Amino acid sequence: MSVFTQPRRRIVVLLIAGLVLLLTSRLFYLQIVEKKYQRLADANAVTKKIVYPSRGLIFDRKNKSILSNEILYDLVVTPAAVKNIDTSYLCSILGIDRTAFKKRIADAVKKNGKVRPSVFASLLSASSFSQLQESMYLFQPGFELVPRPARTYPYKAAANILGYIGEISPGLLKQDNYTGYQSGDYIGLTGLEKNYERVLMGQRGTQYIVKDNLNRPQGSLQNGEFDTAAVAGKNLRLSLDIELQVLGEELMRNKVGSVVAIDPATGGILAMVSGPVFDPNLLSGSARARNVGKLFSDPTEPFLNRGIQATYQPGSAMKPLTAIVALDEGIITPDFGYPCLGAYTPCNRTIKCLHREPGHAANMRVAMAHSCNAYFLHLYRLEVDARKWGGVKNGHARWAEYMSRFGLGHRLGIDIPSENPGFVADTTVINKRYHGNWNSCSELYVGMGQGQVAVTPLQMANAMCLIANRGYYYLPHFVQSIDQDSSDLLAKFKERHTVARISDTAYNAVIYGMEDVIEHGTGKGAQIPGIAVCGKTGTAQNRGIVNGKVTDLKDHSVFVAFAPRANPRIAIAVIVENAGTGATFAVPIANLMMEKYLKDSLPASKRAVMQRMLETSTIPLAKAELSKIDSLNTTTGMLTTEQVMKKYFH
Repeated sequence: MSVFTQPRRRIVVLLIAGLVLLLTSRLFYLQIVEKKYQRLADANAVTKKIVYPSRGLIFDRKNKSILSNEILYDLVVTPAAVKNIDTSYLCSILGIDRTAFKKRIADAVKKNGKVRPSVFASLLSASSFSQLQESMYLFQPGFELVPRPARTYPYKAAANILGYIGEISPGLLKQDNYTGYQSGDYIGLTGLEKNYERVLMGQRGTQYIVKDNLNRPQGSLQNGEFDTAAVAGKNLRLSLDIELQVLGEELMRNKVGSVVAIDPATGGILAMVSGPVFDPNLLSGSARARNVGKLFSDPTEPFLNRGIQATYQPGSAMKPLTAIVALDEGIITPDFGYPCLGAYTPCNRTIKCLHREPGHAANMRVAMAHSCNAYFLHLYRLEVDARKWGGVKNGHARWAEYMSRFGLGHRLGIDIPSENPGFVADTTVINKRYHGNWNSCSELYVGMGQGQVAVTPLQMANAMCLIANRGYYYLPHFVQSIDQDSSDLLAKFKERHTVARISDTAYNAVIYGMEDVIEHGTGKGAQIPGIAVCGKTGTAQNRGIVNGKVTDLKDHSVFVAFAPRANPRIAIAVIVENAGTGATFAVPIANLMMEKYLKDSLPASKRAVMQRMLETSTIPLAKAELSKIDSLNTTTGMLTTEQVMKKYFH
């Protein structure tokens, strides 16, 4: 053997001996000195539990809590661990039979497998929870009680705004947006709860529980040394005025439609009502799943947030925007008049007006006050036929661009999901409709808010902010601030969107014309003593399928407004489906809400109007007879008509 081999062998032996000594020392430390890993690995003695944080609260503009947290419990099962339990007793507590028990176990396996926990019975009633809490050792291992956040709503309002929470689905767990969530977690599924999920959810904690040989909890492992605390979610501060929201929902009970009110100075939404309304408490607690099913199947579609998801032809409520385009482009001046004698006839068809007397469209202000159809149809044609555009197609493209700048035909970007973009026909759509052969007469109806245009109530209210501010608006939004948050999540809602830079003189022609509508026109019912209200009534055409044929149905009642004229504090849009002209329902509903917001009370003189709004249903009889909303709301104690009247008129 070479003399050089011996030293090399010694080195290898020493290295191996050193590694063995190092590993032995580490194992001695971990197993004898440090007890942490030994205890955590002892599955028979220690259980890891998730501690769910308190979900963030939501407050209105006056710092009133419009929802609160409540802790309920789910019974969770790990199918592989279920052995030799008292099945009969568990079934009696839950009020189910053995067949249902087996089906739930099978569903759990199908959903999450045998070794992962699944919800066996969600949001237990107080009596079921009490019995289970006393007897859990009989059902372990395999079953455990897990606390879950549940919401309660003291004002019984704003269901479609706030949204609701529920267990995350397997499909959502696969999405990148929900990284870090696990089966059984509760998340925001709709509304603000969904849009601000990451803000409201908080941060989960963990707790290690020591159990005895009967699997009964004995306390925290090493006095909680290995536990991590849950961090509560952040609170949202809204622009919403919950009292105004409640009034709007009371007025829209037994009606299909929407009310949207915005603060023009900030873009903050003061109220968004979607009728028919339902109590959000129906979506919380042990009856949630059953109530959700009933609401989804209701023919009046209460889950459809008509404020942002339904679209309507705006009718005459569109006329102020038609006027602004003509003024901004310099096509007319505020003194421009049209010799209307009761109808518009230049396009080889007769389109009637409400007025026939000479001079009712002598200038912009007068035409606005009289809502002259001929005047605004003619304005549209002047706008798209102007020589500077070089043809009607370019002119209409310019008009469509204005509508987009006004916030129509696209999503505004409100901070709740599922906003409908609405529709404004551009040249591509009209070319397809008329095979490229068309002129300004083809779609002139858009000048008076009919034809190829459909808007959401939110877009209509936002357009009123634009006029009230004389040329700019802020993106409509609910959340004004987030507690302890320094991100730029809300930055886009602080940016001013300037649309038209016409003179105050030109704007005044539109605005004072809208004030005249209220003072001595079709919007008289919106008058508020001592406050200058500017508004525009409308009647939206309503067509539907009856017996397989497209049929004209009862028109929708439309009204848009803002007040006061100087330094406006509220802009509003109201639409009530199947209710006739704007003056019948939309005007009085808007009036009651504006006066309540601006004066904080309703005068005795409004008692009769309020009574009529509360007692009248505009839901088509066929749908009303099948609807279950009234009976569902009754179960949660929503106020009756008599109680509502007493609340506002002592």
